[in-house]
Amino acid sequence: MRLIIQTPDSAPADSRPIMQAIAADLGLVPNLAATAATSPALLAGFDGLRRAVASTKLDPVLREVAGLAVGVAVDNHYGVAFHSTMLASLGLDEADIDAMRQGHAPSDATAAATHQLAREVVLARGKVSDATVAQATEAGLGTEAILEIVLEGTFAGLVGTIDNLADHVDLDEFLAPRAWNT
Repeated sequence: MRLIIQTPDSAPADSRPIMQAIAADLGLVPNLAATAATSPALLAGFDGLRRAVASTKLDPVLREVAGLAVGVAVDNHYGVAFHSTMLASLGLDEADIDAMRQGHAPSDATAAATHQLAREVVLARGKVSDATVAQATEAGLGTEAILEIVLEGTFAGLVGTIDNLADHVDLDEFLAPRAWNT
């Protein structure tokens, strides 16, 4: 299915204020959001989850690790490029980014626990093993952090669903250097 990347002029009227709010927050409307804008309800859900994820107390690196783990798990090219770009901007080691892009855990114990938890939450649809919860707890992730990883996984899963339904949304220019091909 080829989904259209909407502009403020082509989007349904009910999507336009949401697109304007996203642009005000981010300085642009990313292509993934512009694709969701064909449905004002989907765009509103996307934006609500985006704002909720941004409000978490979870360390930004761990949040992006979770997003990248889910992106790879669900074959989400847009999400992999996005989270790889964000992790690089946050200073994460390129070797760890490359490892995660190949489906492997990063070297840091807390990041590895986050990676495993996020993958398992999405792939097992919330049926996370006791061993994975224990790994997360031993790495210092409390209940609030674990639930915020679930939130990031949910958002990343939505992005992946849109990306895959669209047969991969065209990457924004700022994401192109981190394009991912399986």
